[in-house]
Amino acid sequence: MSQIPKIQQVVAVLWPSFLTAALATILFFTAFDPQLLMELAGYGEISRLAGYTMGFFLFWLLTAVTCALTCYFQKPLPRPR
Repeated sequence: MSQIPKIQQVVAVLWPSFLTAALATILFFTAFDPQLLMELAGYGEISRLAGYTMGFFLFWLLTAVTCALTCYFQKPLPRPR
């Protein structure tokens, strides 16, 4: 069987997770103000852009992990003999 190149495997995880994180960021920050969230969490004042950036990268990390786990669990286990 031919192996899928590593770069294609990485892109297959990062690209859909990037798109999903972008959509999640838009939807989440439509309802919540990042400055207010940070103040309520006790982190002090930050700019909105910093809040959007941190939120996007956290959503991207979350969705990348879920995409990677999906790819991992699709691999069949070797059959015992």
